Amino acid sequence: MRTLRLAVPALAVCVALSACGSQGVGGGTPTPTPTGAQPVTSQPTPDPTAPPSVVAPTTPFGPKTPKPGGPSTPPGVGATTLSGTVQSGVEPGCVLLDGYLLLGGSPEVLTPGARVEVTGRVEPGMMTTCQQGTPFVVTAARRS
Repeated sequence: MRTLRLAVPALAVCVALSACGSQGVGGGTPTPTPTGAQPVTSQPTPDPTAPPSVVAPTTPFGPKTPKPGGPSTPPGVGATTLSGTVQSGVEPGCVLLDGYLLLGGSPEVLTPGARVEVTGRVEPGMMTTCQQGTPFVVTAARRS
């Protein structure tokens, strides 16, 4: 009789768990969206023939103004040059130049307090462990 008292609740638990596991039957294939549209993962590219005022980046507070000492005229396709004094970041090993997080480059050149000129490209979507600055991938660095 004691075995029956233990077996009945155990059987009830098994039935309940198997009922929960059978919900959502469908072979694991996701259901399509009602419109069939794909999510947007990137911004459209601006029209190169449009006037510069149309394609200028904006913020919720109006047009973006260049920072003093910020990027200068590109020296080559996709390259930008920055110059100024390197500052320490809030995380160890993170260095900044005029609000840009410097990634790569020679650690001997890019020391806090050094006056430098760096060439590279801005990568605003890049993930980093540093908690500040817009990522800037350095391709060349020299003291100035």
